[in-house]
Amino acid sequence: MNLALAIAAALLACIAFAHSYLGERYILIRLFRRSDLPKLFGGDVFTRRTLRFAWHITSLAWLGFSALLLGTTRAQSGALPLPILGATIAITFVASSLLALIGSRGRHYSWLVFLAVGVLAWVGTR
Repeated sequence: MNLALAIAAALLACIAFAHSYLGERYILIRLFRRSDLPKLFGGDVFTRRTLRFAWHITSLAWLGFSALLLGTTRAQSGALPLPILGATIAITFVASSLLALIGSRGRHYSWLVFLAVGVLAWVGTR
């Protein structure tokens, strides 16, 4: 096992959780109290939802990278087998798709692209 990669994976997972929790608690909540947010699609609800899911998608991406690093620590050659690499990327992007879909209630179309990337990563590495 590569200790440096394992520590890097753990650090990424920790920072991902801290980013989501602390960002929600100290940045997003305070930001959403403002009355001057841009009003998209007739109000600021879409803006708030987009900011929230975009904030948390960053954390989700870091968790995906953490999983890749952790998987690499276990690989014999130092490289992940293609199916594991593809599955990790696919799971990360399908989760991103669901977060964008739910967070924006389908109004932010990034969920379609994230879903396509997830499915194509899965199909292309099988």
